[in-house]
Amino acid sequence: MTTFTHHEETPYEEHPFAEIVRILGKGKKGSRPLTQEEAFRAMRMILADDVLPVQLGAFLMLMRVKEETPEELAGFVQAAWESFHISNDGLVDLDWSSYAGKRRHLPWFLLSALLLAENGISVFMHGASGHSAGRLYTENMLGYLGLSPAQSLAQARQQLQEQRFSYLSLEHFCPKLHEIIELRPILGLRSPVHTLVRLLNPFNAAYSIQGIFHPSYRPVHQQAAALLQQPHMAVLKGEGGETERNPDMECLVQSVHHGELSDELWPALFPRRHIKPEELDPKQLAQLWQGGYSDEFAQASVIGTAAVALKLLGKADSQQQAQELATAYWQARDKQKFTH
Repeated sequence: MTTFTHHEETPYEEHPFAEIVRILGKGKKGSRPLTQEEAFRAMRMILADDVLPVQLGAFLMLMRVKEETPEELAGFVQAAWESFHISNDGLVDLDWSSYAGKRRHLPWFLLSALLLAENGISVFMHGASGHSAGRLYTENMLGYLGLSPAQSLAQARQQLQEQRFSYLSLEHFCPKLHEIIELRPILGLRSPVHTLVRLLNPFNAAYSIQGIFHPSYRPVHQQAAALLQQPHMAVLKGEGGETERNPDMECLVQSVHHGELSDELWPALFPRRHIKPEELDPKQLAQLWQGGYSDEFAQASVIGTAAVALKLLGKADSQQQAQELATAYWQARDKQKFTH
């Protein structure tokens, strides 16, 4: 039973979520971050629709101003896990989050994931589309490769069994979080939900990989994954915020392996930066795979991103070995695939 506390200033009983807002919003000296347990309780109430819209808005923006701690993120994720019960039956090897959308380059990482799938690694990708204008979202790119996003968890399972790859939108396994992401144009800012969805790993795969845009979030993801006891997780500042290594820049990958945190710097693959394309043509995704289109930046993105994933997965002991293995996969790929 929920107990309401009385305050002298008001004749009304206090809403149970008011305590959460007060912890976060009580001025510079009085406010503090939520504990993992408080964060769990807060997100549990949000997901159960037990908060008013005005409370949700206040909560999201107070969190946004102070930025999430690893404990808060871990608590939020635990509440989300409780809201969708998905059994882990070893169907997924690698969980791959894709929430940012691409603006400057095509989502070459999609080919990296498909390259891994072709070589026996099951990849489950989840994301959300359309919350920022002018971006290419993974869900809308699949059609250019002759693939369809799954429309349910059952269909995602089927796709994983048939082709070792599936993409499922957040709205199909945690609709409330999807609803909150859609508030971005109304609030004008991203919210902590943009961060927590990357950590969801719905099938509880032993390995997960995430891209972020703001470098300060990298260690927060890393530490939250450790608190959640995720066995193997890697996070990198990806091109455009997606899980994609930009071959023009060095790339810091921060990982967790059974509670041990590690940082690894991958070098830039080119001495100078490439000029970004004038316009993005998604048809080039299939063309690059099939060999009908050639682009050194794109190819280096695909191979370089796959290499980071292979190192995370323990398929290679060194960066060089991972890079060589990813290159070998790419050279041996079945070019007849992804035709319409």
